[in-house]
Amino acid sequence: MIQSMTGYGKTILQLSTKKITIELKSLNSKNLDLNVRTPSYYREKELDIRKNLASQLERGKIDFSIYIEDNGGEVSSKINENVVKIYMSQLRNIVDSDEIELLKMAVRLPDSLKTEREELDENEWKQIELAIEETVEKINQYRTDEGKTLYTDFVLRISNIENLLDKVIEMDPERIEQVKEKLKKGIADLEAKIDENRFEQELIYYIEKLDITEEKVRLKTHLDYFTKELNEKISNGKKLAFITQEIGREINTIGSKANFADMQKLVVQMKDELEKIKEQSLNVL
Repeated sequence: MIQSMTGYGKTILQLSTKKITIELKSLNSKNLDLNVRTPSYYREKELDIRKNLASQLERGKIDFSIYIEDNGGEVSSKINENVVKIYMSQLRNIVDSDEIELLKMAVRLPDSLKTEREELDENEWKQIELAIEETVEKINQYRTDEGKTLYTDFVLRISNIENLLDKVIEMDPERIEQVKEKLKKGIADLEAKIDENRFEQELIYYIEKLDITEEKVRLKTHLDYFTKELNEKISNGKKLAFITQEIGREINTIGSKANFADMQKLVVQMKDELEKIKEQSLNVL
């Protein structure tokens, strides 16, 4: 069953000292474009996160984020005394102010406070890993649900093209007869004497140039192949896009050979259905 590249998943993990929110967003992309945002506290685990996401999400523009809301207890900020003293010394040379005002200005400057953190708790990380897996499951379910909508639309569009192709096949004999009559009328209007045998040979040659038998067969084959791929267990958007190109090639050739207004109208309708398929296929995983 096909999957969409569009997806969303979110999991909230409540720990004793913090609330951790894990979020995954996915949009369509030709390849895997993975963006990971984590607090510096978990930066050492970023490579593991990337490998895990790449193996399970395969393709798309993926945004992964971990947000933390601290409830206190783990983070402690202390004044960086040496830095503050240097700032105050420099400020004395610039402004005429008392020590309290200088201190107020100094603590607002970069690096005046230093933050101390404990080492990463592996037990805490195991809980986060489980939450990440839960989020991946959610986004994959979202992709599957979106894929069902795409599947329904594809089946409808392919069916519409097949119905139009049936009309083309039904109309083809009439088209050939009209082409013959048009050529014969053109010769008659010239009021010229012609060799009937030679005329028949040239007519056959001309009709062969307009023959669309092979295109009709190939188009039906490509439509069947597209439907078959839709029902495969593994989603393969790139293959569907390739088959779509082949379908377009046959429709275009039929249009260029038609030389018959009613058939060209059907070709235009097929092209319209195919454009909708192309647009949607860009979002298939």
